[in-house]
Amino acid sequence: MRRNAHRHNKSPTLILFRNDLRISDNRALAAAAGNPVVCLYVLDQSGKARRPVGGASRWWLHHSLVSLDRSLKERGASLLLRRGDETAVALETAKAIDAQAVYWNRRYEPGAVHADTQLKTTLRSKGVAAESFDGQLLHEPSRLRTGSGGAYKVFGAFERALWAEPEPRDPVDAPDRLIPFHSEIGDRLADWRLLPTRPDWSAGLTANWTPGEPAAHQRLEKFLAAGLTNYAEGRDFPFRAVPSQLSPYLTHGEITPYQILARLRQQRHSDNNSAKFRSELAWREFCYHQAFNLSDLTGVNVDRRFDAFPWRSDRTGLVGWRQGLTGYPIVDAGMRELWQTGAMHNRVRMIVASFLTKHLLVDWRQGEQWFWDTLVDADPASNPANWQWVAGCGADAAPYFRIFNPVLQGEKFDADGVYVRRFVPELAGLSPRWIHKPWQAPEPELNSSGITLGETYPLPLVDHHLARERALNAYASIKGIDNKPGFSPAG
Repeated sequence: MRRNAHRHNKSPTLILFRNDLRISDNRALAAAAGNPVVCLYVLDQSGKARRPVGGASRWWLHHSLVSLDRSLKERGASLLLRRGDETAVALETAKAIDAQAVYWNRRYEPGAVHADTQLKTTLRSKGVAAESFDGQLLHEPSRLRTGSGGAYKVFGAFERALWAEPEPRDPVDAPDRLIPFHSEIGDRLADWRLLPTRPDWSAGLTANWTPGEPAAHQRLEKFLAAGLTNYAEGRDFPFRAVPSQLSPYLTHGEITPYQILARLRQQRHSDNNSAKFRSELAWREFCYHQAFNLSDLTGVNVDRRFDAFPWRSDRTGLVGWRQGLTGYPIVDAGMRELWQTGAMHNRVRMIVASFLTKHLLVDWRQGEQWFWDTLVDADPASNPANWQWVAGCGADAAPYFRIFNPVLQGEKFDADGVYVRRFVPELAGLSPRWIHKPWQAPEPELNSSGITLGETYPLPLVDHHLARERALNAYASIKGIDNKPGFSPAG
């Protein structure tokens, strides 16, 4: 490793940045301020410690690293970029700069926990101080336990326990100034090729998102000023601008739940809207609670009875679902929103996930992988936990027999078809009566709207009622599935 001349003779502290791409409420950075620092980000796509990021997240990561480096340079430091096995690179860098300490903020996926534990042990054995700090979660999954000492499996009980904890700490201010050590010769960000080319499909992401810590706080303030007042009721309607849109910033650590709750306290929000938003933050915590306590939330059913579920191999259905060509307008609108913007409204996420796993009987892991590659907020805990929840095999899962009717869901939450018209423009000419079921529309209305079913817009991949019966039969084939307490069949 080559380096430039030292700027400071005192041994530095090495700070590892991972999913905490911020300088405010960064306890690792704050603890090192006052000493010379080397700030390091390692691109590790080996999959040993953490799942390699998907395409949309790579785009976000590029721009977030640019923003972080800018913020560090404003305070006198800079961001060193390296590529390789993160633990090995961290140890090599610590040795090269003769670091007195290595600091980082904690991660919670099992592979990352194992890697960080090994790193801490190795550093301390070499006489180097190694410390980790909180920041990503309001609770420590290793400490928040049930009365019997186990992990929580029911969200309601988990949420009550979470809010019964002492009031979350105040956020930590960003350092006013950082003391640089020297300029290590690292990678150029452009050489990582995180941005898509040939083709560049990121135009929609650029039009809808601004990655980075400053933009995260701008989003929060916009939400508090305009979105929170109608959050509890309005969040279910995809055409309304009430979602917080904070999830990708939380995923990449550009803002913390501590900062969000602190702003809520400052504004003294205590109504139902605030309570619902706090509950959504708690659900994120619950997902991480699962990821920490389970060996493989991404690949293994939480409810192991579902290991025997008869998933279907349906390449045609899977491709139609990915492309937003299922013939069900609310499903297609959601899948096209995902491809165009890197995001999808939360209510619609449930609808499209239910359609894939229950109408098409395609394994939830295939849908989870598609979301992982296309979502800018592809989170290693929330993404698989939510897919398992919808499929019925997750912790505190939705009842297996809850099979969303995509027509009724569209009519209930997008009654005038505003959302569908935006993302499925070939149906824009249909009246609200038919826009969620164009295959039932009268021929004159289809003609006047320029729609030829099967050509300009597909016929449904599957009949809802037949698909529902097929799904219920498949679920009934699982031994013991009817013994879930408290459930009774519903439409």
